[in-house]
Order: sequence, then structure tokens, then C-alpha cells
Amino acid sequence: MKMTSKLLKMLALALSISLFAAACSSSDDAEDATTEEEETDGDTVELTQGDGRLAAVQAAGTLNCGGNDTLPGFGIVDADGGFSGFDIDYCKVIAAAVLGDAEAINITPLVAAQRFPTLQSGEIDVLIRNTTWTASRDGSEQANFLHTTFFDGQGFMVNADSGISSLEDVADASICVLTGTTTLLNLNAVLGDLDIPFTAVEFESNDELNPAFQAGQCEVWTSDASQLAAFAANMDIETSILPEIISKEPLGPVVADGDTEWAQVVNWAVMATVQAWEWGITSDNVDSFLESEDSSILRFLGQPIEDDEGNSAVAEVGLGLPTDFAYNIISQVGNYEEIFNANLGPIGLTLDGSPNDLWTNGGLQYVPPFR
Repeated sequence: MKMTSKLLKMLALALSISLFAAACSSSDDAEDATTEEEETDGDTVELTQGDGRLAAVQAAGTLNCGGNDTLPGFGIVDADGGFSGFDIDYCKVIAAAVLGDAEAINITPLVAAQRFPTLQSGEIDVLIRNTTWTASRDGSEQANFLHTTFFDGQGFMVNADSGISSLEDVADASICVLTGTTTLLNLNAVLGDLDIPFTAVEFESNDELNPAFQAGQCEVWTSDASQLAAFAANMDIETSILPEIISKEPLGPVVADGDTEWAQVVNWAVMATVQAWEWGITSDNVDSFLESEDSSILRFLGQPIEDDEGNSAVAEVGLGLPTDFAYNIISQVGNYEEIFNANLGPIGLTLDGSPNDLWTNGGLQYVPPFR
């Protein structure tokens, strides 16, 4: 027994020494990999750190944003050939934060079915195109959904003289819907559960769906309620939107999975517009807040804060963004309320009483503290 015990102790000591040596070797190899060059099939590849999406966007000097070009209020090509809308402005928000220039954006217009493949391919840096956050998309589309910029719900629109006034009246109707969307999934699920028969008429884009609906190719158009209001405001026919809302549709920016730094940058850039709104900071008055006596506001705008000993310094939040990123966003694009009213006000949408209002007004717009 004594021999066995002694042998076990010796074996344990030997094992400990070998594990320690392996750990040291692994640590040394890992350290060398970040500072030296690695040879692969005769080619020399320099390994560097900080090569994520943030660094790539800053190196390129342009933000590639996937958007819409057919949805009034959210993303559309204006009379001058440029892109404008609520979602487009949030592309500008991110560019202002990351690059200091809200106009340093390139918009790639996408139909619904192209959204996630284009994001996964790396062709775009961020997707901001009325895209609903769902569990299945979070789980299977290699997508990371961020702060919700617009809380929506699926509704139904009909011709004013159609005789359809509620969802029950939709039975046996033909319904226009975009293919490859949660709208189609909701339509099948909800009307199926209610035993309401219908015929889905699918389209790739709103450019095809809109004239088809106005020409009577389908009796009902279903989409996010905000989209229906946007198109109704620019139609030659009288329409009516049914009272029923059949889903929750939280819309906001999406980035590809696997880059936490980039996701945080986009998220905090977007949330800065809400925080500015809460403090009453706008594109018109932001400069007056640079002399604020509120240290939280000074920190938010990247201004020096004086301590008890009279020393002042600019707080660094550690996001990899310039300390004045929020100032650049608000001065160049505006706060959430400004962005909403400028783009969605003209199509009849309001903040008052909506879930998109600030949390202090009974809405859902609420962000973590900027400290």
C-alpha cells in the first residue's frame, strides 16, 4: 500500500508538470500568433488585432447599409435621386457616430427576400429595412437584432367601397402580401386559427403590389400598419384600414452574428437619439448643452467633466467610438423625435399615444444610462 501511494503521488506530480508545460507552450504560441507572422502554404499572412466590422467601416470611410427604396416615410428614393426616410436617417445616425459624417453612407436597396442573405454575405454592414425581430430569425438567420426603433403591428387595408369593415368580412377574399415576410407567416397562422378562408396573392416588392391593389387584383392588402398608412397617403383611390391588429412587429437595425463590438456600436448610436430626446437635446439646441451643469449630459456629449480638485477630463465609455459620437449624431441628424416627425409625420403617423413615444410619456422608448 505504501508503494502504491508513493507511486500515485509521483504520477500526479508528473501529470501536473506536463499540464503546466503544455499551458505555458499554448500561451506562448497564442502570444506569438498576435505579434508574428504565420506561414500558410508558402504565403505569409500578417495576423493583426482589431480587424472587426468597426475597424473595416472606419478604414473604408463609408457605412454600407441595407435599406428600402419603395416605402414612403421609411425608405424611398426622392425626387433628387437620393435616399430618404426614417430608416435611412438611422443609417446616417450610425455613420455620424462611427465616421463623424452622417452622409458617409451607401444604401443598398433590398427586397424582403434579399435581406438576410445580403447581411450574411458581408455585403452590408447593417440592415435597417423595416425588418421584424422574431425568435426564429434570431436563431436561424445569423442575425443580431438591436434596439427597436419602431413598434408596429400587422393590419389590413381595403378599398373604401369594398364593403369590408372587419376581419370577419375578409372570408374568401384575395389578399395582397409580400413574399418572404413575417406578414405572410402571420396571415396564414392567424386567419388559419380563425378558420377564415382566403387566397394569398404574393409579390416580391411594394412596387409590384401597390399598383396591383389599386387595380383591384386583390381585395385586401396586409402589411405593417405603418406601411399601409404610408401608401394610403399617396394613393389615387379612397381606402380604409381595418381596426384589427394581428401581430407585434418590433422593427430596428440588424447586424450579423459574431461581432459583439460592432453590435454594441450600432446599438448605442441608435439609443443616443432616444437619450437626447429624453433630455430635450435637439439638432437646433445641442450646442447650448455643451456648457451644461449636468455632468451626465456633458459625459453624453463628450465634454470635459471637472472633478472636486479642479481637474477636468473627457469620460471614455470604452465602445471604440469617438467621445463626441453622440454630439455628432444629434448635431448632424437629430434626436428620435426629430427623426420620427420629419419622416413619418408627413404620412400621418404621430408619437402621441403610440408605443413609439418616450417612456416618460407612456410609450416604450427607454434606453440604458449613458455612463
